[in-house]
Amino acid sequence: MPAPKLSLRGRALQYLAAREHSRRELARKLAPHAETREQVEALLDEFEAKGLLSQARFVESIVHRKAARFGAARIRQELQAHGIDGDAAHDALAALQGTEYDRARAVWQRRFGGQPAATPAERAKQMRFLAGRGFSTEVIRRVVRDEDD
Repeated sequence: MPAPKLSLRGRALQYLAAREHSRRELARKLAPHAETREQVEALLDEFEAKGLLSQARFVESIVHRKAARFGAARIRQELQAHGIDGDAAHDALAALQGTEYDRARAVWQRRFGGQPAATPAERAKQMRFLAGRGFSTEVIRRVVRDEDD
């Protein structure tokens, strides 16, 4: 027996029960199941008014999930991809700046065992790795050269 077809509201609640979503992301997921775009927008407006959909909680969720592995630049890029700009993103990224060195050092130690590079090629490899994770150039330089804070 097939499962009953979920309403648009039911789908939205199912998505939000799994994890926090940005407004843009949830609208994209709901669009194929809605008759009109206005129907999706009205539902999202209602969810925001009731506190079921929150940009601040979404930002907090992304930062919590990604901060241990990625730098502020990479997290900023992900937030922008989800349509998050403004004060919520700015405040969260400003808080990450204070821990950037410690987080980069922890990522570097997990990946490279905490050993400074023996050759310029190895140092370049380590720097590319950290840059790909979104850490700032100054922090990368300090971490790879094993300079304390």
